[in-house]
Amino acid sequence: MENNGRFCHVRGDRFLETRDLSKTYAMGTETVHALRDVCFVAPQGDFVVINGPSGSGKTTFLNLVSVIDRPSTGEVLIEEQPTSSLSERELAALRKSKIGLIFQSFNLIPVLSAAENVEYPLLLQRIEKHERRKRVAGLLAEVGLADLAKRRPSKLSGGQRQRVAIARALIARPKIVLADEPTANLDSETGASVMELMRGLNDEHCVTFLVVTHDPAVSDYAKRHVRILDGRLQEGGEDVVVDSTS
Repeated sequence: MENNGRFCHVRGDRFLETRDLSKTYAMGTETVHALRDVCFVAPQGDFVVINGPSGSGKTTFLNLVSVIDRPSTGEVLIEEQPTSSLSERELAALRKSKIGLIFQSFNLIPVLSAAENVEYPLLLQRIEKHERRKRVAGLLAEVGLADLAKRRPSKLSGGQRQRVAIARALIARPKIVLADEPTANLDSETGASVMELMRGLNDEHCVTFLVVTHDPAVSDYAKRHVRILDGRLQEGGEDVVVDSTS
């Protein structure tokens, strides 16, 4: 895939890191191992696609990396900062300032316009009105929706709604964007357009993207391709193992 001359200079070889990350759930008398001893590193500006079937642990991994959920054992580090000792208030602040989320079902607020949906994270950060409007207008133009800013989600196509969701994920200028099945509710042509957009934004803004999907076509847009099966990550046919002491 061409990147149209754009180049993202990668800074920091351990922007995101997980060390021996595991998650278990109790189901009756049984213990379900959703994730098993995962060690993983992504530098700033990386674009990682994690493929795996339903039930393989993709969403569990994303929830742990986004610090929405806590691991049973192991550690998530963001910019070399361990997150296990942070309070819920501190984790919420971390998500607001450094993590953008893109969901399979878009998760737009139906009573708000496209612009208002994109603006919402800035309201939570209490960014002043002039700056909010400037950022929203710029990002909507960047994702090709400048003319549809006043439309509500019900008046947008699936692809347009996902573009709004992408703009919303980027509006607070996060360091990493986590996408859960971003093409699952889109036809193949629209899905390809959305992935081209995400790779372009990755190149332009040097934001780390971590995309989990069961769609093999999404792997064409990866800088790195990782597979997940039975709660274990594999890259290049081997389990992903990182020497966290280096």
